[in-house]
Amino acid sequence: MYNRKQNVIKMAHQLFVEKGFHATSIQDILDYSGISKGTFYNYFSSKSELLIGIYKTIYKELEKERTDLLMGHDRSDIEIFMKQLELQLIANKKNKLIALHEEVMASNDIDLKQFIQRSRLGTLHWFYTRFIDIFGEDKKPYLLDCAIMFQGILQHNLQYNRMAFETGEKISQVVRYCVGRLVKMVDEVAESGSQLLEPGHLEMWLPSCNHNNRTFKQQLLNFAVPLRKAITKNFLDEGEQEKYIELLDFIQDELLHGQKPRKFLIESALVSLHSNSFWKKELKQLEELIDEYFKQLEEVH
Repeated sequence: MYNRKQNVIKMAHQLFVEKGFHATSIQDILDYSGISKGTFYNYFSSKSELLIGIYKTIYKELEKERTDLLMGHDRSDIEIFMKQLELQLIANKKNKLIALHEEVMASNDIDLKQFIQRSRLGTLHWFYTRFIDIFGEDKKPYLLDCAIMFQGILQHNLQYNRMAFETGEKISQVVRYCVGRLVKMVDEVAESGSQLLEPGHLEMWLPSCNHNNRTFKQQLLNFAVPLRKAITKNFLDEGEQEKYIELLDFIQDELLHGQKPRKFLIESALVSLHSNSFWKKELKQLEELIDEYFKQLEEVH
């Protein structure tokens, strides 16, 4: 089921890029991916939900790649940040995300617009938290302003240097130039003590950023990676592997992207993962992290 669903997502993504989201019908998707209408609605309630599934798939892969880059490195290393940023820009180009974003924002689909807005705020939050890693807690009051300004600098430099999208080398040049401006900007803003927006605005815009969510998110990804590897490396047939990977993906999606994670469903998925003992150690670490997360939520409420 997992592979078939991912195949539908992949095929639909190609159609949306080639024809446009609104010009692509559900029948087009059925014909191109070779599934029935019943199978489609078993996976997605609508074309909009399918598009959200495409975004989530892309973001999840990007998140994993960015996390892998940090493994074994100092989080304050600005060179690692630049490599992470290059990954993001290459993923945007490869998946034609800017064109899809523009089409969605020009539509009347409220759910899709809200999802895109949350995604953009999520990117802003990622910049802000990485800036804390790089520039330190003492500059934290100014880093939301700097993250907003940096997004503008990066966006317009890419827009007016379209040749930068031709190769990874050109993207690297634009990234390095913009990050160089960022370093001087952070120093200047912090020295002046000038502040437009307090970082607390991020918590109002993205409630899921509360409760030390940044640390939890990082830990969740760190524990999920070895568990996923344990599932794929053990001698299970393809159907079993798909089932367990789908359970793990559900847990991650519910915790990272759900506005209010459903504890009983997550616990049920964990119980199902326990049916195999090959990854007992990796699963125990994940369970302890999730237990602690829900305890913190209960204390807050």
